[in-house]
Amino acid sequence: MAACSLYLTAATQAEAETISRTLVEERLAACANLLGPIRSFYWWQGKVQDEGEVALLLKTRTDLVDRVVARVKELHSYSVPCVVSWSIDIGNPDYLAWVESETRKV
Repeated sequence: MAACSLYLTAATQAEAETISRTLVEERLAACANLLGPIRSFYWWQGKVQDEGEVALLLKTRTDLVDRVVARVKELHSYSVPCVVSWSIDIGNPDYLAWVESETRKV
C-alpha cells in the first residue's frame, strides 16, 4: 500500500474541523491533524493577500488522493483550495498498516 500526507489550508477553525471530520468519517483519511492558526501571504486576483488560515495535515492512501481533492473542493469555501500531497516513503510499518485499515478501499 502506498501512503501519503496531504497539506490543506482552511479559512477558519470551524471549516478545518468540518473538512477533517468529514474526510475521516467518510474514510477518505485515516487521520487529520489541525495544526492551528497560520498566517498566509499569497497572490490572489492581482494583489498580495495577508490572511489568517488554519493548516491541516491528513494521512491516507495514495489511491484516494483524487477523491480527497474532489471532496475538499465540495466542502471548502475557497474557489481554489490548497490541497497538496506528498508520498510517505518510509515509516512505522504498524502505523502505515493502520492507515490502510482505516481508509476505504477503492
